[in-house]
Formats: sequence, C-alpha cells, structure tokens
Amino acid sequence: MFDLFKRKPADEPVDPRPWSERLKSGLALSRDKLAGTLAGVFSRRKLDDEALELIETALLTADVGVAATARLLEDVKDRYRRTGPDASPRAALRESILALVAPLESPLVVSAERPFVIMLAGVNGAGKTTSIGKLAKWLQQQRLSVLLAAGDTFRAAAREQLAVWGERNDVAVIRQEGGDAAAVMFDAVAAARARNIDVVLADTAGRLPTQMHLMDELAKVKRVLGKARAGAPDEALLVLDANTGQNALAQVKAFDAAIGLTGLILTKLDGSAKGGVVAAIAGQHPIPLKFIGVGERIDDLRPFNAADFVEALLPDVD
Repeated sequence: MFDLFKRKPADEPVDPRPWSERLKSGLALSRDKLAGTLAGVFSRRKLDDEALELIETALLTADVGVAATARLLEDVKDRYRRTGPDASPRAALRESILALVAPLESPLVVSAERPFVIMLAGVNGAGKTTSIGKLAKWLQQQRLSVLLAAGDTFRAAAREQLAVWGERNDVAVIRQEGGDAAAVMFDAVAAARARNIDVVLADTAGRLPTQMHLMDELAKVKRVLGKARAGAPDEALLVLDANTGQNALAQVKAFDAAIGLTGLILTKLDGSAKGGVVAAIAGQHPIPLKFIGVGERIDDLRPFNAADFVEALLPDVD
C-alpha cells in the first residue's frame, strides 16, 4: 500500500543575515585553513617562487587536487605578470579560481514539463534527504508546488526523515514500506499529475559506487521515471558531502556513468575545511554545481554563485 503522507508545517526560524555573510561564515573552516599559508603571500604583494610554493601548499591542503592546483598556478603567474607593477597575488588567485569554477554555475530551471521530476542520488550520509527537504523549501519560494517521493523503501528511518521534511514544508510524501523503489517513483509521478503538482523530488536509497547491483537499481529507477512521464527525470542530481574531499571525484564519475548526472549539490561546507574540492570538480569532472549547503537551517541551501563562493573562500589581505 502506498501512503500519501502530509502534516502541518512546524515553525522554522529564519537567519536574518544576508546570504553573503552566511556564506562567508559557512566557509570559515576552509578560509581559515587557506589563511594560515596565504596571509604572508597576500600581505607582501610579491609573487616569487616562495610565494608560489605557499600558494601550491594552500591549494593542496584545501583539497583542490594536484591537477587543478597545477592549472591554477600557471594561470596565477600569467595573470600576475600581465597586470604589471600594481599586481595583487590575492586578486590574481581570485580571478584564476573564479575562471576555473565559473562554468559550474548553472541555476536550476524548472521547465514547462509537468510534473517536473528531479531525481537525487548519493552515498549514505551525504545529506541527501536533508537536501531534498531544503530544496523543497527553495522551490516553494519560487511559487512551485512540490511532492516528495520516498524512494528508500527499506530503511524506515529514511522514510520517517523525509516525512518530517514533508511536515516542515507542508508537502505530501509518497512512501511505501518495503517493495520496489521504482514503483514508488511511478506512483509519485502519477499522484503529482493527478494533483497538478509542479515538481516531484525523488529520493533514492544511499549507495556506494562500488555496489554495482545497487547502481544498477538506480539506473532502473531512472528508466521507470521515464516511463511514468516521457523525458523524466528532468534533473539527475548527485548530493556530495564536502568532507569527502577528493573522494567526491570518484563519486561524480561513478554516478554520472550510472544515471547521466545533470548537476551536483555540495553539502556540509560549514563543517569542512575542504571547500577547494569545488575547484577539483571543475578541473576534472565539470558537472554543474546547482546548490551548496552551508548550515542546518531550512534555508541554508542556495544556488551556487561562483563569484560569491570564491570571495567567501579566500582570506582577506591583512
């Protein structure tokens, strides 16, 4: 039996600070880690061999990765050289990182297809279900109605967690105890169509990329969504935990091969000093970064803005 679950929303406190301030606060661990090495480089405004070595160390410790770091160093040297006597190492580094990550900026656009279907995947513990709840709130702020599909049919805790987010957002949740995840997805799309719902957020069970039978199941879920509505899912998003650092690249590659990713959500940046992984992704597997999460509140998931991100990531000049 399928369960159409809906409760009344709970009160949700709102963070009154501007997003730029909240983003800078959320990236504090990553910025502080960079500051320990870059402070001297930025203050003396000289890009010699010693300064370049310090920049290289800072980028590697922030999980930018070897390939992206080498690319950035060459670009920084070139920008600094072209700017002339008034060149600023911080400005050169900022522009280099921005040029690398800017192509990842690609806002989520809900097309005219109804219901618009967003499928979300990820490893266990990445913050997938929480991200779905926050994404539902963001979509509602865009004046779109939302329905949640609880595709983790075997973990009761996952279904209950999604139900709580449904309560907080005052949206319906289609769920089923046991059974086939793909069947839940099919039913959710049908329910959304019957109720004139704009967007279906399809949760899936967490899985490791090495669990091939579960990756095959994920591909099946995608195929069933396509049968429920031609062309679905419209978005296939991978939720990544920023704390995984360079391991995120392997996840991106594996999930992209399984379901053809259209975008990423990077969570828990506020609890990680590995914010540089955004540059690593841009350099090696540049799939659009749709959203980033920098806190626990329901509105702490926002569209990725490359310029704001880089400015918040880099320490200031003393």
